Amino acid sequence: MTQADHLLALDHGTQSVRALLFDLQGNLVSKARIEIEPYTSPQPGWAERDAENSWQTVCAVCRLLWEKSPVGPEAVAGITVTTQRATMVCVDEDGRPLRPAIVWLDQRRTEGLAPVGGLMGLAFRAVRMAETIRYFQAEAESNWLRRHQPEIWTATHKYLFLSGFLNYRLTGLFVDSVGSQVGYVPFDYKKLRWASPRDWKWETLGIERDMLPDLHSPGSILGELVAPAAEKMGLPPGLPVVAAAADKACEVLGSGCLEPSVGCLSYGTTATVNTTHRRYVEPLPFLPPYPAAVPDAHLMEVQIFRGYWMVSWFKREFGLRERQLAADRGIEAEALFDELVEAAPPGSMGLMLQPYWSPGVKMPGPEAKGAVIGFGDVHTRGHLYRSILEGLAYGLREGAERTARRSKVPMTDLRVAGGGSQSDAAMQLTADIFGLTATRPHTYEASGLGAAINVAVALGLHQDFPTAVTEMTRAGQVFEPDPANQRLYDALYHEVYLKMYDRLKPLYRKIQDITGYPPKPG
Repeated sequence: MTQADHLLALDHGTQSVRALLFDLQGNLVSKARIEIEPYTSPQPGWAERDAENSWQTVCAVCRLLWEKSPVGPEAVAGITVTTQRATMVCVDEDGRPLRPAIVWLDQRRTEGLAPVGGLMGLAFRAVRMAETIRYFQAEAESNWLRRHQPEIWTATHKYLFLSGFLNYRLTGLFVDSVGSQVGYVPFDYKKLRWASPRDWKWETLGIERDMLPDLHSPGSILGELVAPAAEKMGLPPGLPVVAAAADKACEVLGSGCLEPSVGCLSYGTTATVNTTHRRYVEPLPFLPPYPAAVPDAHLMEVQIFRGYWMVSWFKREFGLRERQLAADRGIEAEALFDELVEAAPPGSMGLMLQPYWSPGVKMPGPEAKGAVIGFGDVHTRGHLYRSILEGLAYGLREGAERTARRSKVPMTDLRVAGGGSQSDAAMQLTADIFGLTATRPHTYEASGLGAAINVAVALGLHQDFPTAVTEMTRAGQVFEPDPANQRLYDALYHEVYLKMYDRLKPLYRKIQDITGYPPKPG
């Protein structure tokens, strides 16, 4: 009889759904992947997706896994899910979606809401946080639903993240992981639980406590796989379903970043830098750290929203030659794009890019825009592409230095995950710009591995998280900083990049005043 000592992680991302089977040494035994349409846009700026289709795709990718896996479903000891963050699903009492999920890329806003009143409102104004709170209100999906689809909101029995919806389909219970709570919900990020009844978020978001699922710590058992789900997935019923965390948190864990001195860079649709802390430390005042994929821990995160979106944009708009050549040669286009980067020198001959494609709350502020300065007649596509990668690394270095100042823990090592980490050129310039060793995890599927680590700990297959990380994660390719390049980048970073935002900020505000974009909260 096959021993049940394999770990099944279901990773629902923005562009694909993956079923990943790991062993207890962190080796990826088998993988299946189904690409999905990230979202549809019924109106400009909207991003929605059929939640029922998400569940059906999870079942389909799981069945696909067994067609190619060297071990069968009887080898699975437990199952877990990790998903994209901040994608919201309204369901009825039977767990049926009442409308399409609102995907995290959605840009709709709800303006003109009543500000927080009473003493709390006065306090926010006193510390100059009133605009940030208005931004929070305007961005919250629940407020848009309450105003524009009140009949849907009234019929909503549970208001769930995508992770909570999938966990319901797996277990028949309205349960979710503490580690998946990243979005506009009444969550206490310091105490890692739903906010206290008197917290201002309940009134501001219009959400009732009984609309939310019960929360469990990462690495604990949520329930058992129910028979209808098991049949659709080709799995035995009764398997333990384990609480993991959101994809970024799992990626940090799967990269082996348990210590606050080890930074995890994620070069994905949203580019981030994360460090794991047992203490609650805000990366910016009044902006909380997120839950980690281990119990009682926080992630200090700085993100560049739509970070590697710019890389995809460049490849789409300017990379036709590389894509066609790659198709003709039957090779990955990434190798040709790396050649394009390497044809331009470090520093891109003074072409400097600020990667603020989307406005933020505080840094960058709500008026922010992207910028490229330093153009000359010597610059080519290669210089522009390299400057994009450099700008993202500069932005993440700035975020890493800010979190190090706040936490008082210097960053001494880097792990780099996400799609962009597959580029050797991006890895090398990241090491050069940070002045630190940059290491790829041994598997590209770091998020799935982090989720699998949760299963191993929950089932006692590894005694604790440090042991599981030691046994299941290890370094892949290592990139050391080049001293000459590091000196060049250090000068450009301190003398140019760090000064760009303050110099351009008044002009961004003028553009916002004149054009109305980005819209001001209010």
